[in-house]
Amino acid sequence: DMKTGTLTRQTFLSDIYTGTTRDYWLYIPQQYSSEHPANLMVFQDGESYLDSNKPMQVPLVMDELIAAKEIPPTVCLFVNPGQVITPTKAEHHPDSQRSFEYDTVSDQYSRFLINELLPQALAGLNISADPKNRIIAGFSSGGICAWSVAWFRSDIFGKVLSHCGSFVDIRGGGKYPYLIRNEAPKPIKMYFQSGSHDLDTRYGNWGLGNKQMAAALHFKDYDYHFEFGSQGHNLIHGAQLLKESLIWLFADDNTTDKSRD
Repeated sequence: DMKTGTLTRQTFLSDIYTGTTRDYWLYIPQQYSSEHPANLMVFQDGESYLDSNKPMQVPLVMDELIAAKEIPPTVCLFVNPGQVITPTKAEHHPDSQRSFEYDTVSDQYSRFLINELLPQALAGLNISADPKNRIIAGFSSGGICAWSVAWFRSDIFGKVLSHCGSFVDIRGGGKYPYLIRNEAPKPIKMYFQSGSHDLDTRYGNWGLGNKQMAAALHFKDYDYHFEFGSQGHNLIHGAQLLKESLIWLFADDNTTDKSRD
């Protein structure tokens, strides 16, 4: 029978995002040993990657891949976006800071994650400091957020997994293809997907935004893999690719297909 990792839930109060609270979950595989540094994977919109009614169900996939020795033991942190602590009555839906935290092109979220949250969440654990052993992941605005963290702090996170990433002009994220083309390449390895039925709104076309990212990464010779399917703005295609994407990202060789559609 397969070894199941442990999953614990905590709450975090941020100073960098003043007046916000958020839940996070920590997954520790049963194969974790304090004698060996574990890999790290951080998921934005953490709850949607855990939800047993949604396609991803990351802990189950991690249990399988680690047991099969297809990836090394990996500690996973699932982080929700902040909610503003307001004195309103309990029945009011708390305000989410999701777009402000995830879509803004700045180092604020990476500072929150690296300087504030990780030290608390990973306290006492032996986690690899090598950015090649650390993936940051997310869906939609969480996908561009994952890219931003690696873009601003590739010394901490060297790998990105993005599902239907919002590489469009919500808060300036549409400029990433231009920035990638015009700045020296950063040591980032990226696996991402979108689809022909992804969003098309006044902010832009998500499928096109992801294709522009792929073209820019190709132009600068980044190590990347892009899958363009037929799904809409959801986690279905990404979940189908999850095992393959994790194995590809954590592989320590430099073989790459530089895929293009």
